[in-house]
Amino acid sequence: MSDEVRPTPPAAGSGPGPLRQPAAPGSPEPVLRVHNLVVAYGQVEAVHGVSFAAAPGALVALVGANGAGKSSILDATAGLIRPRAGRVILAGRDVTRWPAHRLVAAGLVRVPEGREILASLTVAENLQLGGWHRRSGAAAAIEEVYQRFPVLADRRGLAAGALSGGEQQMLAIARALVAQPTVLLLDEPSMGLAPRIVDAVFAVIEEIRASGTTVVLVEQNARRALRAADYGYVLETGDIALEGPATSLLADPRVIEAYLGLD
Repeated sequence: MSDEVRPTPPAAGSGPGPLRQPAAPGSPEPVLRVHNLVVAYGQVEAVHGVSFAAAPGALVALVGANGAGKSSILDATAGLIRPRAGRVILAGRDVTRWPAHRLVAAGLVRVPEGREILASLTVAENLQLGGWHRRSGAAAAIEEVYQRFPVLADRRGLAAGALSGGEQQMLAIARALVAQPTVLLLDEPSMGLAPRIVDAVFAVIEEIRASGTTVVLVEQNARRALRAADYGYVLETGDIALEGPATSLLADPRVIEAYLGLD
């Protein structure tokens, strides 16, 4: 099956726009704030007091090499694992100890690394699961994602496991969008995809951000993530080594040497 994915293109003039990460008095209050997060697995501490924030409508990238702690941060933020210390604040509420299903209902939704679609279920059934917590409006939300991802509408009756890798990634993102997130956490969305499919996935991510959803993107492809982002954090072995506007990080010699290399 072809790996071609054709997302609906963004409206004219809906590009990334100005930086929206709060950095000074008078900036918008972050919709998500993670403060001094510590994540450990037994005696091994994987994340050492990491703090970051995401403003409403911003795309924030967490980049770094394998083992830097990126996915552990998302897991703890999404309520999938309990942090050893620290706080997660969502829309002004301390949600640190909330379980994952309650966070989804509150608008914090994660797209996992590896997609984790249910291969034996159809595309339509996977999308229906995305709206499990909603008492009304799920059908309309599913129709909206079909409009955004025409390839999924065409394959709605097909088993999800029969989709190409790019289509499966689109399904995972679409399933999350059915939940109508305020904050979307994306964990390594480009993993294992051909370069042209990565282009399509990032076009969708930027479209989602342009529509007003806050996006926190964990990505090993630092160059691509920072090109899409407003603000970035560079992680090294469980700590934030650098942070700043994404355009500044892209031009920082330390980031270029360690993560970007030459075009």
